[in-house]
Amino acid sequence: MARSMIDYMVSRGMEGRSVIEAGGGIGAIQIELLKAGADRTVNVELSEGYERTARRLLAAEGLSDRVDRRVGDFTEVAPDLQADDVVMNRVICCYPFMERLMGAALGSSRRFLAAAFPRDRLPSKIGLTFGNLYCKVTGVDFRSYIHSPKAIVDTARAAGFQPVHQDHDFIWNAVVFEKVA
Repeated sequence: MARSMIDYMVSRGMEGRSVIEAGGGIGAIQIELLKAGADRTVNVELSEGYERTARRLLAAEGLSDRVDRRVGDFTEVAPDLQADDVVMNRVICCYPFMERLMGAALGSSRRFLAAAFPRDRLPSKIGLTFGNLYCKVTGVDFRSYIHSPKAIVDTARAAGFQPVHQDHDFIWNAVVFEKVA
């Protein structure tokens, strides 16, 4: 689903664009967008565990000077960030408060918000239930959530964004929203 979102965004032009990625991990999507012409990216990641690998990868690609990496909760950092495009690949399902996360992303975007999130289907719910049970039993605090895809789209529409690209596979939805108002 990440490829679907990236391809759509690139097809609409990335030259000189700025990108924020919430929960970007090691930054693979950002590297793709920088190679496609984006000027700068900001990665906001909750876990410090990705930083060492991310910095090595950026250095190997010669892109370190074009990426600002921050560790923190995106909803707390976002009010200070603005970019042409925001990406949240498989992040909405990791956050309990969808409206707050979407609001932060939509408020930071001047053009696109690309988001991949679980489909609200029985196989996804079963997988999520077992994953959360495993985390609970092993003492891991992380939990996953399936937020209503309709509520995600409605939140974007209420903020003046419309879906312009949609794709899905067995588990995931991928939607690119474009600011129209």
